[in-house]
Amino acid sequence: MILTKAQYDEIAQCLVSVPPTRQSLRKLKQRFPSQSQATLLSIFSQEYQKHIKRTHAKHHTPEAIESYYQRYLNGVGRNGAAPVLLELANEVDHAPSLMARIILERFLQEHEETPPSKSVINSMLRDPSQIPDGVLANQVYQCIVNDCCYGPLVDCIKHAIGHEHEVLLRDLLLEKNLSFLDEDQLRAKGYDKTPDFILQVPVDLGRA
Repeated sequence: MILTKAQYDEIAQCLVSVPPTRQSLRKLKQRFPSQSQATLLSIFSQEYQKHIKRTHAKHHTPEAIESYYQRYLNGVGRNGAAPVLLELANEVDHAPSLMARIILERFLQEHEETPPSKSVINSMLRDPSQIPDGVLANQVYQCIVNDCCYGPLVDCIKHAIGHEHEVLLRDLLLEKNLSFLDEDQLRAKGYDKTPDFILQVPVDLGRA
């Protein structure tokens, strides 16, 4: 099904006031039942990433970080089982996984002797059970699994989809008896830029 610009704009307009959660994506599917889940997720991701890039700076000022952290502490102090961090992210219109990173970094700065490295932060986001505070670990987990645009879970899904498409493309090239080089072969030849495949002889695929 071909998506017109008017249809795209209508869908994008609906995304202006919704958080980037799986619940929002389900509501979007109900609103536009004729569009595939993959199409809606693609538009959802593109539009939200544009928004995040525009608003990134305001969420990372020292004042904003401290405000979010204190609100998080107050929230879990009242009810540690409530989705405090997820609700905070939705309230201030920031991606849940990115809000989880902000709070996790601030927490570790307060409780560790040395500033946390990026690799440590990434490892804890991938596996929240590594976080030394059980309440925060649960809060981070809630953000990760509910974020459909950012975070390690989304990265894994994107990687799996990319690998699947690479396999499908390889099968198509072999079926067409086309000679090609893959990424590993290109690296071995010293290429610094390595697309999935390069045809060794240019062809018109429409006639192949």
